[in-house]
Amino acid sequence: MRIRTLHRRDFILHAGAAAAAGLFGVPARARQAAPAAAHNPPKAPARAPVILVLGDSLSAEYGLPRGSGWVALLEQKLAQEKTAATVLNASISGETTSGGRARLPALLAQHRPSVVVIELGGNDALRGLALAHTEDNLVAMVQAAQQAGAKVLLVGMQVPPNYGAAYTQQFAALFPKVARAHKAALVPFLLAGVADGPDPTAAFQPDRIHPNAQAQPRLLANVWPQLVKLLR
Repeated sequence: MRIRTLHRRDFILHAGAAAAAGLFGVPARARQAAPAAAHNPPKAPARAPVILVLGDSLSAEYGLPRGSGWVALLEQKLAQEKTAATVLNASISGETTSGGRARLPALLAQHRPSVVVIELGGNDALRGLALAHTEDNLVAMVQAAQQAGAKVLLVGMQVPPNYGAAYTQQFAALFPKVARAHKAALVPFLLAGVADGPDPTAAFQPDRIHPNAQAQPRLLANVWPQLVKLLR
């Protein structure tokens, strides 16, 4: 299993010994069988599933030591579970649903993922963008991934009531709404047990927005149960 982190430039650019052995010491029966085998070449080994994570700073290890974010921990978890998969982290700090929607088609074409994890929307809310705009982008990304043959895991987010209780509630409801309508898997809230824990400040970096390294296993624990269902 391996994990690759895709940087912005990646989105733009982004059997001789065996033959010798066949000449010496091969039994007559094997030599006679060779022409028939040529008509039925062995099948290539099955390609390991590719998990594409399309997210923002919460998935891009913002402010964290490299290798300590939940996406990096996902690779370790897959190894422990002996689940063959390649993890591609295409997350960018500050990304919005518009940015993810624009980048996704090229990522799908290049990497042909089996599963696409969409963790976007938080920056839309922080900027006070229209909910209809965010919903439209989420729907477009889910549909694009599914049309490319990938399963989709939509990761939900919640925000403080800076823009009023109505906006906060409607924003949180977007994710289950889109997941139900388009038959995508859902993580209701990425920061469950972190932002709403007994001592939330202890789980965050000084900016009070990004979880610290100690909170990353909890984020993975929120994602893993739904993700592993898609892999199996």
